[in-house]
Amino acid sequence: MAEYELKLNERKITGKKTKELRADGLIPSVIYGGKESVLATSEYVATEKVLEKAGYHSPVDLDIDGKKKLAIVKDVHIDPVSRKIINIEFQAISAKAAVEATTPVVIIGFDESDASKIYHFAMTQSIEELDVKAKPADLPSRLELDASSLKEIDDKLTISDIKLPDGVELADKSLDPEQVVASLYDPAAEAEKREAEAEEPEVAAADVPADNGAKPEETTAESSEQN
Repeated sequence: MAEYELKLNERKITGKKTKELRADGLIPSVIYGGKESVLATSEYVATEKVLEKAGYHSPVDLDIDGKKKLAIVKDVHIDPVSRKIINIEFQAISAKAAVEATTPVVIIGFDESDASKIYHFAMTQSIEELDVKAKPADLPSRLELDASSLKEIDDKLTISDIKLPDGVELADKSLDPEQVVASLYDPAAEAEKREAEAEEPEVAAADVPADNGAKPEETTAESSEQN
């Protein structure tokens, strides 16, 4: 049994008429992975709460008119103007089979590092999430990277520094283990650099000699002829 549960109802309405469902506070969804895809709806507020907690990484028990399906969220469509959910795609899964899920990468311990406490460096994170593969019960809610040992400005965290839980592996085997996940920078040095660039004098147009396209010797010759 999954940690999160969502109640849905099967729907017959499709196409443009789904706007009526949204107007009534319902979210249309589709569940793939069974013998046939199932079209459904769920109450907006309840669905939003489940999605916020489960994300793309935790299994959800779907109760579709009393029929149970274990699933994970594969895609959430957002209206670009209202920023509200307009459609959800679920993937039905088996509790016994490994499944791929997108999992957030979370940096911990940076505030305790010498890089932060002594040198006052800051951190930039270049990889926010990774796809992992595991049985539904083993899917982690997040992947943690410990930054407490960072010190020098050139120190960094890579994919190889991620401690995967038992039964969990990266879905993409082609990933370079030394690919950088997070690195350090010096905010004070960056600020000084920006100030120095801002103080560089600009060459005014009046300080630039006029160029009328004539060479000095040509001008002299013309003057002689005129005289």
